[in-house]
Amino acid sequence: MAAEHGTGHLLNDLHTSLSWDGSALRMGRRKQPLTRTTAGTGLLLIPSAFTGPGLRTRTTLADPPQLAYQARGTGTLWEPRPATRADSLSAVLGRSRTLLLTELDMPASTTQLAHRTGLSPAGVSQYLTALRNAGLVSAHRAGRSVLYARTTAAETLLQAASA
Repeated sequence: MAAEHGTGHLLNDLHTSLSWDGSALRMGRRKQPLTRTTAGTGLLLIPSAFTGPGLRTRTTLADPPQLAYQARGTGTLWEPRPATRADSLSAVLGRSRTLLLTELDMPASTTQLAHRTGLSPAGVSQYLTALRNAGLVSAHRAGRSVLYARTTAAETLLQAASA
């Protein structure tokens, strides 16, 4: 963008509280603008996914001024997440059991579920036993593995929680 439209266009487009008038960089909350004389040489631009929608600045005499701004392409990173069916079910079933139910879109073994969820294989086995006893998953042998699948009751529960 700077090569095509110039530095002023780039700086004016970074953030709504930032403006460049050709001689000074003005920032919404700073009382004094940054000029070429007061800032010295250079300006360090820091795109970041972790600044949120705000603008962060740092000026010290030894270093060039630093300007951290929200990187483009962060999508909905800083927007509150809507409650998912997993969130509402977690209060009733527990986070790990709900996670396992949502992961069972396709039948899977204990080992596969442990890898996908980060839970220990022993923990997955214990949770699947509880879910099977409650009628929410079924177990079927496939060769040397046991594959678990959601039951109709689990599907109904997940659909009801997402409504």
